[in-house]
Amino acid sequence: MAAAAPALETLSEHACFGGVQGFYRHASHEIGLPMRFGVYRPPQAADGPVPVLTWLAGLTCTEETFAIKAGAQRVAAALGLMLVTPDTSPRDTGIAGADAAWDFGNAAGFYLDATQAPWSRHWRMESWLTGELPQLLAAHFPVRADAAGLFGHSMGGHGALTLALRHPGRWRSVSAFAPIAAPTQSPWGVKAFAGYLGDDRSAWAAHDATALVKSGATAPPLLIDQGLADQFLAEQLRPELFEAACREAGQPVTLRRHPGYDHGYYFIASFIEDHLRHHAQALR
Repeated sequence: MAAAAPALETLSEHACFGGVQGFYRHASHEIGLPMRFGVYRPPQAADGPVPVLTWLAGLTCTEETFAIKAGAQRVAAALGLMLVTPDTSPRDTGIAGADAAWDFGNAAGFYLDATQAPWSRHWRMESWLTGELPQLLAAHFPVRADAAGLFGHSMGGHGALTLALRHPGRWRSVSAFAPIAAPTQSPWGVKAFAGYLGDDRSAWAAHDATALVKSGATAPPLLIDQGLADQFLAEQLRPELFEAACREAGQPVTLRRHPGYDHGYYFIASFIEDHLRHHAQALR
C-alpha cells in the first residue's frame, strides 16, 4: 500500500486568470512548526503536470506578498507556469526577540539552516525548501519535478542565487531582482549570518553567492534586474561584486540596470514578465 500524502490545510483559494490562486499550511517536520505557502495553478494544470517556479520573497514579506503585488498570474497563466510562494521564516516560534528587528528573526529567514541556538531549532529554511516543500508540492499539485525554476527578490534574490549554487541540478532556471549578492560584505548579511551561523566566517561564505561563484560553484544562466534608484544598492546589495565574480569564473549572467527604479514591487511588476519568459524558455 502506498504511503499517504502528507496532510495539507487549505487556507483560501481564489479563481484567477482561468486558474486558481491558493494559500496553504502544513505541519513541517523540518521546521518543527506549521509553515505557510501560496500556489498559483495555471489553467493548464487542470489537464496535467506543469513546470513549477518558486519565488523567494524579501525581508518583512509573507507568502502573500508576491501573489498580491507582482502581477505575475496573468503571464503565468499564458505560459502555463505554476507559481509557488513560500513564507520567509517560521512564525510563532516562542523565541524571545524573534520579532525585535525587521531584518532578523521573523520574516528574515535568509533561506539557510541556522546552526546557532536558539535559532537552529526552527530556522531550517534551506532544508524545508530543498526537501520537504517540493515533496509536499509533488503530493498535492500537478507539478513537473523535472521542470523547476527558482527566483526571488532582495533577501529572496540572495536565496535564489545561493540555493541554486549550493544545489546544482535542482533548478533548471534561476533569476533575481535586486539580490543581496555579497551578503558577507553587507550589513544585512553580516547581522543575519552572525546570528544564525555564529562567528566562523568560513560558514558565512557557504551562503554568499559571490563567494560561491569564486569557489567554483555553478548555476544555470542567470538573469538579474537591478534598479539604479534602489536605496539599498550601494551598501546592501553589491551586484557589481557578483557580476565580476561571474565574469572571472565564466558563470553566465545577464545583469540589467534600470535608471529610476527603486527596491519595491513597482520595480518587480515592471519586469516580471521578462523573468517569467526567461524561466518558461528554460523549462519547456
